[in-house]
Formats: sequence, C-alpha cells, structure tokens
Amino acid sequence: MRPNDRMTDTRQSTINLVSRYYAAFNAGDVEGMLACLREDVVHDVNQGGRRHGREAFRAFLEHMKRCYAEQAVDLVVMANDEGTRAAAEFVILGAYHQTDEGLPEARGQTYRLPVGAFFEVKGGRIARVTNYYNLQDWIAQVKGV
Repeated sequence: MRPNDRMTDTRQSTINLVSRYYAAFNAGDVEGMLACLREDVVHDVNQGGRRHGREAFRAFLEHMKRCYAEQAVDLVVMANDEGTRAAAEFVILGAYHQTDEGLPEARGQTYRLPVGAFFEVKGGRIARVTNYYNLQDWIAQVKGV
C-alpha cells in the first residue's frame, strides 16, 4: 500500500465514523452514538459550556431527546487526509416538544436549521464534538417571528 492510499483509507474511515454517528442520531440510537465516542470525549455545546466524558454526553443526549425530535438531513462529511479532523454540514429538521430552560415555551413548533459540526478523532473514535448553529434563527422560528 502506498502512503497516499493509507491517508485515503484513514480519511475514509473517519468519514465513515462520523456518518455512523449521524445515522445513529437519526435513528434515535443513543448507544450507537456513544459507541462512536472515546470515553474522555469533549463536547462543545453551541453557545454553551464544555462537557467532558461519555456519561456527560449521554446526559446531554437524554435531555435533548426529552425536549426535541430532530433529524439531520443533507449531510456532508469531510475529513483531513490523516483522519484526525472532520467536519459535517447538515440541516436539522426538528420539533420542539418540551420547554428547555431559558428558551421559549415549547408547543410542538417545527424548525429547519443549518448546522456545522467539527470533530477530532483519535484511535478510531470521536474525541471532540463541537456544534455551531444560529441560536437566534432557531428562537425566531419557534416564536413564529
């Protein structure tokens, strides 16, 4: 195998990993998502804090599942040649079912929101997840502005 072939295989392995993560997300498969993560994963929440560890990520997913029903569509995943970094761009189609603290009241509102996510990968698992979306756009959509 030539060095460029190894890089392509590594990049593709990372793209496959991130794609599996979103397939599990769309299936509502918390365990499937967690299986893609390192035990010491770092999660940077959009306009929020930094959470450490798989169990903190599990708590976040359970909270999100209570308040929202979401699907990632139009997913595009990219990775560097070494497979250590990846990015995903997609649209979240969602419904807001239970009021989330500090946010507008939930009444089953639907929304469509562009999202960017960035990943660090180590040892074949996701070591960091950073999500970005326009919170003001989401608030306007659920308020009906």
